Amino acid sequence: MFIETVNQTQCRVSPYMNLRGCAVKMRASVKVFFHLFMALALTVCGVNLSVAQQSESTQNASEASQGQFLGAKPTEYPSWFKESFLEFSDDIAEAAEQGKRVMLVFHQDGCPYCNLLVERNLSQKNIVDLMQAKLDVIAINMWGDREVVTVEGEPFTEKQLAAALRVQFTPTLLFFNESGKPILTLNGYLPPDEFLTALRYVTQGQETQVTYREFVRDNLPESDGLGDLMAQPFFQAPPYDFRRQGNGSGKPLAVFFEQKQCPNCQTLHTKVLVDHQTRDLIAKYDVAQLDMWSNTPIVTPEGLQTTAKDWASALQVSFAPTIVLFDQSGQEAIRSEAWFKIFHTQSLFDYVLTESHRSQPSFQRYISDRADHLIEQGVDVNIWE
Repeated sequence: MFIETVNQTQCRVSPYMNLRGCAVKMRASVKVFFHLFMALALTVCGVNLSVAQQSESTQNASEASQGQFLGAKPTEYPSWFKESFLEFSDDIAEAAEQGKRVMLVFHQDGCPYCNLLVERNLSQKNIVDLMQAKLDVIAINMWGDREVVTVEGEPFTEKQLAAALRVQFTPTLLFFNESGKPILTLNGYLPPDEFLTALRYVTQGQETQVTYREFVRDNLPESDGLGDLMAQPFFQAPPYDFRRQGNGSGKPLAVFFEQKQCPNCQTLHTKVLVDHQTRDLIAKYDVAQLDMWSNTPIVTPEGLQTTAKDWASALQVSFAPTIVLFDQSGQEAIRSEAWFKIFHTQSLFDYVLTESHRSQPSFQRYISDRADHLIEQGVDVNIWE
């Protein structure tokens, strides 16, 4: 539009200047000059319009060569969320006076998993009734600039707080007890049954009686029709020695903690791990599948001889499936312990493969940069496929 406007301005000015010069020098008749003027104007305009059209065509071709960003979803958070001044000590004290606890919801614009939390989980009456009766829920934009004051009295912006707490996924839910102590963090979206189990753990004060991992094991409903763990050709066979030094492969390590009777494990295998691009990324790892409740002997990346069950407990693996990614040095880089679709799962594996976790501590910024890079290459990015 800028080029077209400039050219049209030139088209109007240049002939006028020629007219004035001809009138002074040649004193031609007005009629003859008018015809000359119109011919010249049409010629110049035709050239300029052609240039503008070519420029617009080039721009459209460039835009057409870029990929599309798909799957983002706007979310309207419930009106019963607390309107807070974001001074957490006050929020926790006010909640305690009413027999409630505080829950923070870290979210971001366009997040489809945040949308799913609201539209699927928070549309179920038993969940909403429990939350309204037992929790004050405060929404925190992980990229926001509002000032918050922590329980310790430290001021942060929302985005500074998210970075300090290493919030890597949205939604991330953080629960506090009456004393202001964090008692549970949920990293990412959990389906309604698992989410309700977490709410019961917090609202019943179960953290003083049992670990969250054990509470989940004992309280999640069983799923009929699901038997043993689902196999994949890229899973290693035992014995499991996960030490990185001297293993010869030079690859990072991916450990899939799963369990029997696990519908989310089935979804992971049948919806995500069948994708060929996902499998190409996984092929660059040493990969093992462990029953998180089994006594299968393993050697950890640190060289400790233990069992799958004890290692899962030490890593605080509470839900199945949880995928823990270790870099080539054997250090945990990131984990997925929630429900993700293809793009986010691929991004997790790519995050460690490219060693981006060393230079970019924010997984969300990495995802954004990765999406932009793919779009520039003409690849469509669908975060909800």
